[in-house]
This record gives sequence, structure tokens and C-alpha cells, in this order.
Amino acid sequence: MYKIPRILPAGDKAVVVEYGNEISEECNKKVLNLYNALMKRDITGIVSMIPTYRSLLIKYEPLRITVDNLAALIAKCDTSTSVEEFKPKIIEIPVAYGGDFGPDLDYVAKYHDMTPEEVIKIHTESAYRIYMLGFTMGFAYLGGMSEKIATPRLEKPRTEIPAGSVGIAGSQTGIYPIASPGGWRLIGKTPVKLYDPYREKPILLEAGNYIKFVRITPDEFYEIERQVSTCAYEVKIYDYNV
Repeated sequence: MYKIPRILPAGDKAVVVEYGNEISEECNKKVLNLYNALMKRDITGIVSMIPTYRSLLIKYEPLRITVDNLAALIAKCDTSTSVEEFKPKIIEIPVAYGGDFGPDLDYVAKYHDMTPEEVIKIHTESAYRIYMLGFTMGFAYLGGMSEKIATPRLEKPRTEIPAGSVGIAGSQTGIYPIASPGGWRLIGKTPVKLYDPYREKPILLEAGNYIKFVRITPDEFYEIERQVSTCAYEVKIYDYNV
């Protein structure tokens, strides 16, 4: 990680604040602390910000704030001891594993000489950090999956994967928020909508928070799905304590 963040131009209306060239929780925390500090200041001229694994993209209006003034604000926020750190939450994601919900669970188990139950146990043990969102609306790039269940992608991707599908690709696990093509190994499915354009907050997940997968039965899946369809289901969210 860099001792001093690099501020790089990204066209004439944006800059990238880069904290390092590696993927690490420490680097990502720096990104999110800066994002949090700038959001709270509500600075005139900043249009939007996008946090990533190791950098923050800041879009701005050059006629309302100069790049030099923006750089000074970034430096002030980055070195300030009074800046409140981003306080992460845990979002519980209920998942039905195997069968039609996760057609590749048996493959993942056989690949590692495990039982499906062992794969599920490992997958539900950890809290997964949301490093960034991208790819499609609400897709979270997660960190923290055990290498014990890391599995190669499909050689031939599926043309359509249902929304809510939970998969593994290499050392990553993730959830498809919308129906889309994809090559991840599907091990389960959640009835919770990660993206809903009709919701007040369309995207459920946020960078810096954590996901905890919770195993449910098929009957529980369909009951939660029914509650989600009537807006009666409340996702469990609580403070993350290390």
C-alpha cells in the first residue's frame, strides 16, 4: 500500500485516488474511509464517487471545483484523525443449497473430495467482505472465501443464470443479482432480491459491508420468496464486530 495516495486524472472531469496496487482489507478500508468522509462533507462540485478494491473514482464539475482544490480536500480527509471510519454491517443472505437451486454443488464437492455438506459448512462459516460493486447492477465482489472450496469456472458458460444464484469461480464466491449469462459454478440460490428497481434503495448491498450466507430449506426458500413478492420480508442487517 502506498504511504501517500496517488491522485490520477481520469479524463477532464474525474480523478482516481489510488491507495495501492494490491487487493487487501487495509487498502479497501482506506478507500471507504475517504469515500465516507467526502460523502459527509457534501462538497460542492463533486458529482459522484465509485469505490473499488484499491481506489476511489471521483467525478466532479471543473467549473465548480478545481482539481487542485479537490486534491487538497482529499489530502485533508486522508490525514485527518477526526474522520469517522466507515462502520460496516453484516447482511444475512438466506440460501437454499444443491438440487435445482445449486446444480453444481455435487461437482464442487467431488472436485475437492468432499461431501456436499462439507462444502456448505465451509461456505456458510465466513463473513464475506464486499470490496466493490460492478459487472451488473448490485453484483458484489466478495473477499474471504476459503481456498478449500476454490473451484474453476465452467469451461462453457451458461447462456442464462437465474437471479439470486450463488456461485463459485476460482477463489471467489458471489451472487447473481439479475438473470444473466455466466460461468460460475452454482451451489445455491437466495430468494432475496439484491437488485429491485422499484425499491426505495434499488441495490441492497454496499461496499465495505459484509455478507453472511445462512442455509435454509427448500420450504423456507419458497416462503421467503412469497414474502419478498409482497414486500413483507425484512433482510437481517446488524453491526459487524471483529
